[in-house]
Amino acid sequence: MSSDEVVLRVRHVSKRFEIYDKPRHRLQQMMFGRWRTYYREFWALRDIDFEVRKGECVGIIGRNGAGKSTLLQIVTGTLQPTEGSVETHGRIAALLELGSGFNPEFTGRENVYMNAAILGLTKAETDAKYDDIVAFADIGEFIDQPVKTYSSGMMVRLAFAVNAFVDPDILIVDEALAVGDALFQKRCFNRINDLISNGTTLLFVTHDMEIMRTLTRRAILLKNGEQYRTGPSNEILLEYRTLIQQEEEAMARRNLKPGAASNQALTNKLDKGFGNMKAEVLGAEVMNASGEPCAYFAPGDRIRIRVNVAVHETMEHLNVNIRIRNKEGLKLYSAGTLNDDIAKRARGEGGLFRDRVFAAGTKFSVTFELECNLGSNFYEIQASILQEDRMDFTQETTLHWIDEAAFFHVQAHLDTYFFGGCADLKMHVKTLETEEA
Repeated sequence: MSSDEVVLRVRHVSKRFEIYDKPRHRLQQMMFGRWRTYYREFWALRDIDFEVRKGECVGIIGRNGAGKSTLLQIVTGTLQPTEGSVETHGRIAALLELGSGFNPEFTGRENVYMNAAILGLTKAETDAKYDDIVAFADIGEFIDQPVKTYSSGMMVRLAFAVNAFVDPDILIVDEALAVGDALFQKRCFNRINDLISNGTTLLFVTHDMEIMRTLTRRAILLKNGEQYRTGPSNEILLEYRTLIQQEEEAMARRNLKPGAASNQALTNKLDKGFGNMKAEVLGAEVMNASGEPCAYFAPGDRIRIRVNVAVHETMEHLNVNIRIRNKEGLKLYSAGTLNDDIAKRARGEGGLFRDRVFAAGTKFSVTFELECNLGSNFYEIQASILQEDRMDFTQETTLHWIDEAAFFHVQAHLDTYFFGGCADLKMHVKTLETEEA
């Protein structure tokens, strides 16, 4: 199977469900459906069409109810499409709903062999992989206990181990890894990367945008059961973040006074980012320690990042925030004025930024200063203005967020001070201990 070979074709797939308001309507439909319809149609998917090639990592993202899980069930064959077709090549392993495919009365050992057989492995092949599966799941003596006694974490450990060690051609994962602990998740992603390196195709659903950005290169955005957009993951994630703000944006537009001169200007600026636009990020600037514009730094240099903001409605509890990402899309740092306020409060200090009231029409700037502890790379700055009703980020409203607000480079000097990786941990050699021969 060559690397450019298509292993999954989804052709104009739609899925319709019949919704019955009362249980008796289902029986009436069976008996009298020739003359009358007793259900309401709900189309969970409409005309989904895409291809995935061998070794590709494709993400599927969308709000709850967008049709992600339905699509994966159709791809794996547990649901049949109402319209369209799905064509797959090779062995498919799927980690969908927690515990799906397991018989709760069977032991973990029995479920391993049963699931491996369903995936097409002979008993001899499963015997050869069994020790690796059990070692990865790491559930100890529970492997010989009925699955119904397992915790959710144990369930997902065993399910992932089975699916990841049967050498699938296509691996499908639907949010299930969120159940596992941090160490297990790390092991899972390491195993996924191994599979990808060996040519396994990955179809991945998650609401964690950083994982999606890191793991996939192409993504499909579903909206209300439709294929809203397909493209590079970075672009699709920006589109997704825009969509999840649409309700707030619609509310902001409804609250604008009819005929106000600023209405069209505020509406147009939503195309450059997302948020309800009650306040706006005008831009960001990167400077050196002297306050001069600068785009190139070395480890140890001082970096100043200034974010310029305009407030369109009188408000308080504001948080100006920046996020720094490298060219691979990995978030390396995120912080803002609220983080500084939390530290001040912990020290018993006053003068919190969030306590300031900004009148409508006010423009201001916030400058962040940091030591450059980053590795050699190209960096993007995202800037946002948020409203935080609580000082714990649990009641946060995005007023305006923009990607690619500014950029800068970091280049370490090989001949004076050099390190590898994303960040400088400032390691020093403290002791040298020897033993005489």
